[in-house]
Amino acid sequence: MNILIDKLPTDYEGLKINTNFRSFLLFELLMQDNQIDDNEKILMAIDLFFKERPQDLKKAIEGILWFYRGGKSEKSNKTGNNSRVKKIYSYEHDAELIYSAFMHDYSLDLNEIEYLHWWKFKSLFEALNDENKICQIMGYRAINLNEIKDKEQKKRYKKLQRQYALPDDRTEEQKEQDFANALW
Repeated sequence: MNILIDKLPTDYEGLKINTNFRSFLLFELLMQDNQIDDNEKILMAIDLFFKERPQDLKKAIEGILWFYRGGKSEKSNKTGNNSRVKKIYSYEHDAELIYSAFMHDYSLDLNEIEYLHWWKFKSLFEALNDENKICQIMGYRAINLNEIKDKEQKKRYKKLQRQYALPDDRTEEQKEQDFANALW
């Protein structure tokens, strides 16, 4: 699939899916919500993307995930130790910064636009100008402090990471598991 030449899909193996970026933002927020049961999440996700619940729920879930990943197969760079991916943005907590970056770079009002294919949104988000505040903040969040040798620079980035930290949305069980994984 080449976004430059191919028409972007709106179905997965014959299942018509809602490809609007807002649905995928809601999907990501839904998946991160620890207050909702996993089985309920699945049904809620299906309702986000399909007008009627498909007969083949497994195929529907595969379709949602395929679209979410931008038409790519599952990431092959898994570490195998269940390590958590460092979260550097949040569609909930960084909404205003993301909105203003799209306005600044593309003159695109995400609040007013009726439809934008998820893959277009992802492409635009990944290509935001590094000068945007959201990109700077994501850079601070992504820095591995263990790789910084200069004490003053390390101190500065540690302060910036605290200042722009996202809320820790892990359950107590996840925190305990991450702590145990760090020890072994």
